[in-house]
Amino acid sequence: MASTAGTAPGAPGETAVADVAIRPGMTPPGMAPDDSSDHPPPPPADAGLSASGPPPGHDQDRTETHPRSAPSGPQIKGWLPLLLGFLTAVGPVSTDIYLPAFPDLERSFHSGTGSASMTLSAWMIGLALGQITMGPLSDRYGRRIPMLLGMVGYTVGSVGCAISTNIWEMCAFRLIAAISASSGIVIPSACVRDLSTGNASAKLMSKLILIQGVVPILAPMLGGLALSVVSWRAIFWASAIYGLLCCVLLWSIFPETLGRENRRELHPVHLIHRYLGIATTRSFLSNGLIWGFCGFLSFTYLTAAPTVFEHIFHLSPFHYGILFGVFAVCMIGASQINGMLVGHVEAPTMLTYALGFVVFGTLCLLAASIYSVEVTRHGHFAPILMLPIIICMMLALGPTGVIGPNAMVGALSEQSQYAGSASALAGTWQYALGSLASGIIGMLPAETPVPMAALMLFGAFAMLFFAFLRPKSETLPTPDPSVATPH
Repeated sequence: MASTAGTAPGAPGETAVADVAIRPGMTPPGMAPDDSSDHPPPPPADAGLSASGPPPGHDQDRTETHPRSAPSGPQIKGWLPLLLGFLTAVGPVSTDIYLPAFPDLERSFHSGTGSASMTLSAWMIGLALGQITMGPLSDRYGRRIPMLLGMVGYTVGSVGCAISTNIWEMCAFRLIAAISASSGIVIPSACVRDLSTGNASAKLMSKLILIQGVVPILAPMLGGLALSVVSWRAIFWASAIYGLLCCVLLWSIFPETLGRENRRELHPVHLIHRYLGIATTRSFLSNGLIWGFCGFLSFTYLTAAPTVFEHIFHLSPFHYGILFGVFAVCMIGASQINGMLVGHVEAPTMLTYALGFVVFGTLCLLAASIYSVEVTRHGHFAPILMLPIIICMMLALGPTGVIGPNAMVGALSEQSQYAGSASALAGTWQYALGSLASGIIGMLPAETPVPMAALMLFGAFAMLFFAFLRPKSETLPTPDPSVATPH
């Protein structure tokens, strides 16, 4: 889950990736120049893929770590999108897998009904805070080391959750795990921007959406199934093992995608100016808020759906997990359609059509929810009332698989110098708005699906509103036949 101004491939001698008008070394429109850096302007777009190190005479900052060399040549290794997707999936998996355990968790801690939702709020707050710091750190120290340290912190936080003795300890460790796990959410998107631009970037981003979506399909089902055999604590021990595996992969095979010559100094005042500059760039503001309200819509569903389907429609946790998987398949299928259409249909056009489907789906969802309330009020409740709600939710949630990658590519299209910071800011907006949605859902009555549908409709209209604020000339270049496409 675009705007790229350039159209021509790189000059001879450059790595063959789609070129853009805002080249490395240039200050994107609306952004203050980074006058803290005493590095010369970085070379063209192949710098993040070069294994040759900085150019002769380059005065390298002594504090920089020595990165691994990224894949050489114009081709992106086929396993790299899989690895990036596996790292990005840490966030969705850790959000979804323990949702069926909420009642058991509350009983274990002898806390009140609904108290487990505080751990989800702590998780989302941590993701929002973590991303806004991890992005700049990755722009300063490279992508690999911040991600590795983040996965170490996530592993420690997951172990802490597994051994927690009360709800407040659980919230604290979830916060630690989330801040750390945010490195695996924001930095892979910046890696995509390091390796490709334009339609190639949209195609690679779609692959990330696919990989990060496959595991969460199984997560709630596995969580519900595990609860019939083991304690909820085993879920967090499994999360710790996942984090440890990420650490091993990052240490052993993950390449550095940001060359040392493209890194930026890290100063608080300049960082604030950088974020203000990014946020006031029209392409970022519009697409970033589309991405943010996509999170608002998704977290509304994520928070409300267990109550709607388990308490109102009486599904078991395991059967709700299966239904969750159906919705995820819709999103993944839409993401793959998006990937196939890249190069044939402009990304901003696909984004516009996807937003139309979301608005239509949420309108139908609200109508179906109101109808189910009216029928139930007259004493005619039947499980069949759930079917139109499920169909409408598929219409509303599926297109988010198109919105996500295209909105993110549009947000990053003019941020070649600060891809990590821009990706972090967009992610912060997404999880901040998602946390707001969860809080609102918690305050609304839970006897009907109407509050969920109404809030999802609000998120859809908010995305549509910001779509009209995108630059009128927003387009993505059609890839040149000589341009390498990720595969």
